[in-house]
Amino acid sequence: MSLVGKPAPLFTLEGYHNGEFVSVSLEKLRGKWVYLLFYPLDFTFVCPTEVLAFSRDAHEFAARNCQIFGVSVDSKYTHKAWVDAPRERGGLGGSLNYPLLADLTKEVSRAYGVLDEQAGVALRGLFLINPEGVIVHETTNFLPVGRSSREALRTLKAFQYVSQHTNEVCPADWDEGKDTMVATPEGAAQYLATH
Repeated sequence: MSLVGKPAPLFTLEGYHNGEFVSVSLEKLRGKWVYLLFYPLDFTFVCPTEVLAFSRDAHEFAARNCQIFGVSVDSKYTHKAWVDAPRERGGLGGSLNYPLLADLTKEVSRAYGVLDEQAGVALRGLFLINPEGVIVHETTNFLPVGRSSREALRTLKAFQYVSQHTNEVCPADWDEGKDTMVATPEGAAQYLATH
């Protein structure tokens, strides 16, 4: 069952970031856009490629008032070991531009509907939460296929645009600087006639 359009399930989780253990409360992040990047496990295969891709682009998300959090069922200590381990040993190379949160009880993964109960890990769920605390976008992949940080950034731009231009919508493949569409039958006809 989709969570889009519903209040994001609240949580407080411990994690690891910038050499320190941290505590993160989703409720205290109201007023910011938030991306939750659920992934199965530290020290695995597809996971580091996703986590590092979002870290590479984290400054672009931050410039748009959006905070990224990685979430897995690993402990904060495992997160620390993974971040600090060199890449040639399956680690993240010593730094990451956003916190990794520990969902040891699996309650948060379950609340967001991404817990694979049989495997005991989160699927690759990605949730965009607006500043009012409502989920506006979600996508979930099965374990073998990673997600795109560039597509997540494009999606953030689109939702930020429509939140400021309430009579407009973003057509397929829209990105910053491209034409939008007025949300009327006439607006759709005009857009389709010129694109």
